[in-house]
Amino acid sequence: MRRLASLLIAATLAVALVLTGAAAGRSTAGLNIYAAASLTEVFKAYDSSEQYNFAGSNVLETQIRQGAPADIFASAAPLNTQRLFAAGLVDKPVTFTANRLALIVPKSNPAGIKSIYDLKTKDVKLVIANSAVPVGSYTRTVLKKMSLTSVLNKVVSQESDVKAVTGKVALGQADAGFVYVTDARAVSDQVTVVRIPAWAQPRVRYEIAVVSKSANKAAAQEWIKGILSAKGQAALKNAGFLPLPKTT
Repeated sequence: MRRLASLLIAATLAVALVLTGAAAGRSTAGLNIYAAASLTEVFKAYDSSEQYNFAGSNVLETQIRQGAPADIFASAAPLNTQRLFAAGLVDKPVTFTANRLALIVPKSNPAGIKSIYDLKTKDVKLVIANSAVPVGSYTRTVLKKMSLTSVLNKVVSQESDVKAVTGKVALGQADAGFVYVTDARAVSDQVTVVRIPAWAQPRVRYEIAVVSKSANKAAAQEWIKGILSAKGQAALKNAGFLPLPKTT
């Protein structure tokens, strides 16, 4: 009986310690970081100890509006973070990196695409992200700047995030697709990059913010400080992202 009583006391103390730790601040399971799909590789490489939910920024915005247990939101476009900020759902967002767009084709390049203008003259199966996703909006900006909006008639699929676009081209399920330079880099053995002229590039700026209802705000703020630090910026640079913009 004494042994059983001792075991019960020990179990009770263990549960109490876990509950006390959770109440005191950061969960032992780590931060819940909701981040744009294009940040998948770099965030995991930078800090593999946290819990991540990667998806299109528009999808993540909706999830946070619906009360998802996020601590941090990192978006591939200011629009999503700024809307949540205006609604009081995240703290003031900050810019933490930038990116560029690229056209990718499979290594075999069945459509013979060598220039972005070939999309207009060749028989092409084009895949892009839908317009609600930042990369989809940026894609349409590029096409408009280059007077190539007519190629939207050749779109065979509109995907929910940049990883889906990248995957379809890499697997040869499409002749071409618009993605971020960083996503093209992740599958460089499967695709070839067709450069987009600098003058046609949209301003691709990423913002990050602490979610207002986070139970781990202090830890979340420290994490954001880390990604803005020299170490965090070096990780982003190594993954192909652009330096922190001088103006926000």
